[in-house]
Amino acid sequence: MVDSMRRRGAALLVAAALTRVEAAALRDRAPGGAARWERSNYAGRRVELYAGPAAALGAAGGMTLLPARQRAAAGIAVLAAGACGVYDDLAGAKDTRRGFRAHLGALRGGEVTSGAVKLVGVSAAGLAAGALLKERPVDKVLAGVVIAGSAHLVNLVDVRPARAAATVLAMGSVGLFRSGPGGIVAAASMGAAAAVLPDDLGERAMIGDAGAHALGAAIGTAVAAGNGRAGLVAHAVALVAAAARGDRISRAVAGD
Repeated sequence: MVDSMRRRGAALLVAAALTRVEAAALRDRAPGGAARWERSNYAGRRVELYAGPAAALGAAGGMTLLPARQRAAAGIAVLAAGACGVYDDLAGAKDTRRGFRAHLGALRGGEVTSGAVKLVGVSAAGLAAGALLKERPVDKVLAGVVIAGSAHLVNLVDVRPARAAATVLAMGSVGLFRSGPGGIVAAASMGAAAAVLPDDLGERAMIGDAGAHALGAAIGTAVAAGNGRAGLVAHAVALVAAAARGDRISRAVAGD
């Protein structure tokens, strides 16, 4: 028990430290120029986007204490979700379409939007991670749905400063007290979220799709690793319902 607590504490601290280091390094390098990494938030204030990819890298780094199979699953889920989010943050900044239907409709018409890339990429990463975490085919699929659904849920609440990070901290606190891989993943998720929270709350930075999807995928991985079939089914149903509800709201806001 003591060793398990130490591993969770180490995962949290490593993730937090790496997130801060990565954010500073990205700010210094500013790939593509600093202007590419700036956006106006809901209040019209200019904020940085470095926190998002930094949180993805920090959370993944905090999971190095996991056994090899679970570490690979978490790495795939978090880093792929983060990469898809970075692409959407940078390439889809001017795309005003909202909701699954809008992006899938564009895809049917032959247009590959950044949102469609994100949807397909995060879903594929979730299923790949689920396949590594579970043994039975049904459980693999359910785990994939939970991971991808959690990534979408956290992104869905990211409409005001710190809401996504606070959601990750709240969701992670439930899994933090679990022994085994689920507790370590939850701890790493919370460490990365805590590291970006002050700048996010102070409206100096936003985690964007990169951070929201990566941290959401991390929380989903913690849930998938710590639950059997009954828990996976309950979480999957709730997340699919939340996604459907969110899609309707997004389309209503967009005027569809």
